[in-house]
Amino acid sequence: MKLKVLVDNNTYIDQYYCGEPAVSYYIEDEDISLLLDVGYSDLFIKNSTILGVDLKNINSIVISHGHDDHTRGLQYYFEQNYKTNISIISHPDAFKEKVIDNLKICSPILQEELQEKCNLILSKEPIQVSKHITFLGEIPQINDFENRKPIGKQVIGETSIDDYVLDDTALVYKSENGIYIITGCSHSGICNIIEYAKEVCKDHRILGIIGGFHLFEVNSQVKETINYLKQNNVRDLYPCHCTSFAVKSEIHKILPVKEVGVGLEIVW
Repeated sequence: MKLKVLVDNNTYIDQYYCGEPAVSYYIEDEDISLLLDVGYSDLFIKNSTILGVDLKNINSIVISHGHDDHTRGLQYYFEQNYKTNISIISHPDAFKEKVIDNLKICSPILQEELQEKCNLILSKEPIQVSKHITFLGEIPQINDFENRKPIGKQVIGETSIDDYVLDDTALVYKSENGIYIITGCSHSGICNIIEYAKEVCKDHRILGIIGGFHLFEVNSQVKETINYLKQNNVRDLYPCHCTSFAVKSEIHKILPVKEVGVGLEIVW
C-alpha cells in the first residue's frame, strides 16, 4: 500500500505545498486507488497536481465522517467532471445536516443531492474497498475511557438531536505482517477504532497508525491511550490533524512519534 498526504494542517520546511486544517489522503492498493476525505477546499486538487496524483483515475472516495473539514472539497471535486460513476463510501449519517449554534459544519452536498452525482454507498457495516483495505463502518464503544461526546446537533427534518458523530470511522489495511489504521479524526476514540479493526481483520498485530486522534489536552484519556498504544507495540505512529502538540509530545515520551505534513509518502 502507498499513501500520500494531500492535505494536512502541517507542511514541511523546504517543501512548497500548501496546508489547511483538514484531511485528505491518496491511497493505492495494487490496482485500486482511492481518497480518504477531501479536505476543506480545493487544496487537495491543487496539491494532487503538484504531487503527481491523477484524481481522474481514482476508484472511490471514502469519507471518515461528515464534518466540513473532511467533506467540503466534494463541491470542487464535482466541478472537475472527473468521472460520473465515482463511488463515495460513508456511514449513513455522514451526509446529514450538522450544525453548531446555527453554523453549518456539514458537507456542502447532502445525501439527496449527492445520490444524483455519484454511486453513494452508505453502510454501518464493514466494506472491503480493495484487496487489502476495509472501511470499518460504525465503531462500537469497546473501552471505558473513550466516551463519545456530542459535537453540535444533527438536523432531522424539523427537529435536531445531539450529534455523537456516530458516522466517524476509519480504514484498515491488512498486510501479511499485521494491520495499519488510517483515520480522519477518531471521534470514536482511536483505541476503540483499533480494537474494532483487530476484530474485523482477525489480526491483533498493529503495525502503524496515521490520522487525527482528536486529543488536545494531556489528561487521563491521553494517558490511557498511551498505555494502550504501548501495550499493542505500535511501531509507526503518525498522529496529526486534530492532535495537539502537547499530546504528541506526551506520546513521544513513551513511543516515537513521526511528523506528518503535506507531501508525506508512506509505503506499507
